[in-house]
Amino acid sequence: MPSDPEDNQPPAAPEEKLLRPFMPELDMLRGIAVLGVLLLHGFYWRYGSSSFGSWSGRFMEATRFGWTGVNLFFVLSGFLITGILLDSKDKPHFYRRFYTRRALRILPAYYALLILLLLLRTSSAAFVGLSFLYLANMTEFFGVACGYGPLWSLAVEEHFYILWPAVVRKVTMRHLAMVSAAIVVFVPLLRAASFALGYKGGLDWYTWFVADGLAAGALLAILLRTAITRKQVWKLCWLLMASSAALGVAGHPFGIDTRNRLLGAGLQYTTINTFFAGVLLLFLLAGTSAARRYVNISVLRFLGYLSYGLYLDHLLAFRIYDWTCQRHFPQLVPASGHFALVFLRFALASGGAIAVAYLSRKYFEERFLRLKDSLVPKSLELEGKIIDAPAPHGTTQAA
Repeated sequence: MPSDPEDNQPPAAPEEKLLRPFMPELDMLRGIAVLGVLLLHGFYWRYGSSSFGSWSGRFMEATRFGWTGVNLFFVLSGFLITGILLDSKDKPHFYRRFYTRRALRILPAYYALLILLLLLRTSSAAFVGLSFLYLANMTEFFGVACGYGPLWSLAVEEHFYILWPAVVRKVTMRHLAMVSAAIVVFVPLLRAASFALGYKGGLDWYTWFVADGLAAGALLAILLRTAITRKQVWKLCWLLMASSAALGVAGHPFGIDTRNRLLGAGLQYTTINTFFAGVLLLFLLAGTSAARRYVNISVLRFLGYLSYGLYLDHLLAFRIYDWTCQRHFPQLVPASGHFALVFLRFALASGGAIAVAYLSRKYFEERFLRLKDSLVPKSLELEGKIIDAPAPHGTTQAA
């Protein structure tokens, strides 16, 4: 594991700026997000209905919440991308700089995965074709089943990349804050109205039903570029986390913990996004204080470094493992009461996915990132490294 050169530096001053060219604590947040998704697909998503022992059953149930890693990715993406756009808004070649860098960061690994899915025949040609056009979260409109779950959230990210730069470019920061706030308020109402009218499909993955997470992150990016003080950020941080916890507890009897009832359909994502917005502020505050070692855990930062590629390839790794065991090692196929086999599946498949993601990042994706110097003139370079940060999703980027 590569060591962190910052580990040998003295503690950060309490008043260090929250926004810096390079914010390593956000890599740890990415790592947490992708680890949640990895645990979900490795355990609960496939074996949640199986019977296991007391402790293993509790662990299996805990991995059920890994899907919220996607919400964390959305909040991170809204925060980082909006910040990048705001910081380059008045610079020349605004669109060229942004879209060139995003394309070099996102598209090579994305299209490589699509080609692989097609060659391995693990997804239909129709699904892959729609995914080439960033419509993986809208395939139902074309009568096509989703053939690879993680791609739905990447489609949402792509829609954000395509539309949001024009919004940032055209409006003032004050109006951008108003637009972001309107999305945060309107989208939950839209989800609730759609549910009440009987249109319940896609509430958790159509772009217009999940854009509030991105907008929440955008609001934070705007807010931290105002005259807000560190003390006020602390207050906002605790307010966001406390209010989301209170909403979750108060809404539990009314179904906020499931999207099968009206309150949950409208406000479950809002509650989660609000909590993660507070967590993001907490990490920024801790990362600029003497407590920064707690938000710079090397293993999680390493997963954050690989988060985009790992998000792309992990489900395929589980599919390949299952295919191999079913045909050649049936004794290793997990079943009820055999948690050790489930864990073995997770260890081998996720380990392979991490290895491939690392090789992809180091020897494939980095080749395209180096092209930015020839495609984007050096005179257009932004100060710092944040523009070259790994895709926030990964994240980018689901159940």
